[in-house]
Amino acid sequence: MSDKFRLTIAQLNPTVGDLAGNAAKALEAWEKGREAGADMVALPEMFITGYNTQDLVMKPVFHQMAMAAVETLAAQCVDGPALGIGGPVVENGHLYNAYFILKGGRISSRVLKHHLPNETVFDEVRVFDSGPLGGPYSVGDVRIGSPICEDAWHEDVAETLAETGAEFLLVPNGSPYFRGKMEVRLNMMVARVIETGLPLIYLNMVGGQDDQVFDGGSFVLNPHGELALQLPVFDEAIAHVDLVRGPDGWRVEAGEKAHHPDDMEQDYRCMVESLRDYCGKAGFGKVLLGLSGGIDSALVATIAVDALGAENVRCVMLPSEYTSQGSLDDAKDIAERLGCRYDYVPIAKGRQAITNTLAPLFDGTKPDLTEENIQSRLRGLLLMALSNKFGEMLLTTGNKSEVAVGYATIYGDMAGGYNPIKDMYKTRVFDCCRWRNANHRPDWMQGPTGEAIPVTIIDKPPSAELRPDQKDEDSLPPYPVLDAILTMLVDGEASVADCVAAGFDRATVKRVEHLLYISEYKRFQSAPGARLSPRAFWLDRRYPIVNRWRDPS
Repeated sequence: MSDKFRLTIAQLNPTVGDLAGNAAKALEAWEKGREAGADMVALPEMFITGYNTQDLVMKPVFHQMAMAAVETLAAQCVDGPALGIGGPVVENGHLYNAYFILKGGRISSRVLKHHLPNETVFDEVRVFDSGPLGGPYSVGDVRIGSPICEDAWHEDVAETLAETGAEFLLVPNGSPYFRGKMEVRLNMMVARVIETGLPLIYLNMVGGQDDQVFDGGSFVLNPHGELALQLPVFDEAIAHVDLVRGPDGWRVEAGEKAHHPDDMEQDYRCMVESLRDYCGKAGFGKVLLGLSGGIDSALVATIAVDALGAENVRCVMLPSEYTSQGSLDDAKDIAERLGCRYDYVPIAKGRQAITNTLAPLFDGTKPDLTEENIQSRLRGLLLMALSNKFGEMLLTTGNKSEVAVGYATIYGDMAGGYNPIKDMYKTRVFDCCRWRNANHRPDWMQGPTGEAIPVTIIDKPPSAELRPDQKDEDSLPPYPVLDAILTMLVDGEASVADCVAAGFDRATVKRVEHLLYISEYKRFQSAPGARLSPRAFWLDRRYPIVNRWRDPS
């Protein structure tokens, strides 16, 4: 009977739909495991297809090709370690989320996911069928149990595996980031090892997919919950996990324990990686954005340069007669600090032409929000023209506070293909800018060191600059108040009464609630953006567009 077992874990970044590319990554990891003398190489959940596939995996030709790719991979991995890889399988007309064990040129075992997550960004009950509770599989004479992702969040699967002879647990995951997620994972997995008395290897993928970023951070626990190994967050990594059998069963030898940064750094890294992967996987090499001289576009420009490099970012200042000299100076300043292209495109003549065109139709009316929004929509038109002409994806720059209450112009400043700061409230945007000025990580930031964002941008009162002396607080509560109310209404699903009990003025809360509900149609048409919280706008929070209900409390 074996007294040692080497498991190579591959925390890698797949691309949804790239079956050949994902298989090539898997084969490369397997070869590295073979060179290291591994008994088994493990990849994350649904790796062959990429994750989260949503309804794509239900398309018969797609899941048939994915299963064929797994079979081809098995034939390539003949002489060497076993390979564990996630993918779909159809059995008796049912589609399952499966984990395959490839050995000796064939699929030697497979595990079917039992608990299907059906909350936040996951709709697996819609997509997959639930597999039965099963037992462990064998690699050589070692019996391994593999609860697939959600299965490890419930005690029954791990307990069943332990009772049926599993000697350690290998948990393949597709677990996306939100702020504080790592502590949640660790606490849940500690519970599993304490309940079963078995070592546990938690293997997560990395990389961005639409709004989600899989942050890695794979780790290994010994019985009683001691941390034996921890991989970095967000980075691809391959590590060799050595298990040794002693009188008390299997134990993992201590290995690397990567430092995990604080929440602000992880949020910023998430936004950088989400944009980098969204562009890379969608085929965009360059981006552009409207640079207003305000804090939101300044942060998005900095994220873009950190993600893609200054040579791949175009910043465009589109001033009107209401644009202050301070904004003009600040926009040019940050573009120069970042080292990206800066274009100056005044909109006064274009705006006048549109005004003249509409004059006969608007005769007898007074100027109002309509004329303000023409400026924003003209900017959107010009930016999209540049995007079309030069093949650069347009970034939009609305923060979560604005997205929540609709403080943005649809088909204007909302135009764009991606929004890195969509899930970051305005007050946190200020904190994030200060953090970036004080911190630079050369291993994953391509932008400059030092003060990238001018302090004048951070310190000045926010303004859309669509009319003389305009300030955001003319239309909205002060951002600290607005964000606190939104955190309760959106992130906490609190009632109006809850907000009032927390000390907020009822009329202000009701106004914010009203703006939140009537802006649903804008959010429905808005660009995707990096998910930083468990209550991001899109898949986490799905409300009807037309909704006449209001909280009477």
